[in-house]
Amino acid sequence: MKYVKKIVTFFLLLASFRSYSQTEKLNQFWNEYAFTKDLSQKWVLELNFGLTTSGSAENPKMFHNVTQLYVRGWMHYYPAERWKLSLFYAYFYNKNVPELNQEKSPELRSALQATYNLFKQDRLKINLRARFEDRHLENEESNFEAVARFRFQIKAVYPLYFLKIEENSTYLFASEEVFFKTKSAVSGPDFFDRNRATIGLGIPIKKDFQIEVSYANEIMPRDPNNQIVNAVQVNLIFNNLLPNVIKSFQRTKTAVDDGSSGL
Repeated sequence: MKYVKKIVTFFLLLASFRSYSQTEKLNQFWNEYAFTKDLSQKWVLELNFGLTTSGSAENPKMFHNVTQLYVRGWMHYYPAERWKLSLFYAYFYNKNVPELNQEKSPELRSALQATYNLFKQDRLKINLRARFEDRHLENEESNFEAVARFRFQIKAVYPLYFLKIEENSTYLFASEEVFFKTKSAVSGPDFFDRNRATIGLGIPIKKDFQIEVSYANEIMPRDPNNQIVNAVQVNLIFNNLLPNVIKSFQRTKTAVDDGSSGL
């Protein structure tokens, strides 16, 4: 329990260390569709489709511009009760993304990720997630710039047993995540990329279909103006709806499972 308190305290201190002297505030909408397929007790496939819309300095409406479209394929491996190892490969179409230094920048992105269940007692579950991303952003000369980014997240999930739908509990979740990156002409020279805080509600509609609705707040230190993003996030998660590549299988959930998609 001491380790949990130390980690939570670290992220709370980090979240409170925010400068608002020169800021640009943006309203955004994040939407993702996640499709999973259990191959066995240890292996799971996942496919994501997503989009982001954003306001601008001239127009604050969150649906003003479509700034990002992406498709992403995952492979998840569960070596033990508390561990999940993942990798993905994705294509992102970026246009007028506020934090990038050019109008259009298609991106190829791959990542390795490890998730660890730090704490589970009664209903409360706390997971740690570390992700290393290898990003390749196309610049104005049609060359791809390599950017490495490291992300670390702490996430808490708390089921609400009094709100059940078809024997599945509605759940609250909250997370804090920090991003660090290498510099490039497209993504900028900053080493500390951003801090993202999220709070939301997961709603099981059916056994294999759930919706997550959340609010996310990001602070991105930039020169000359910091950027603050207020985002409404809606994720739709469909379990075991990918085509049957092998005989249908339903895996038993382990301690590290939190029901969420892969943002």
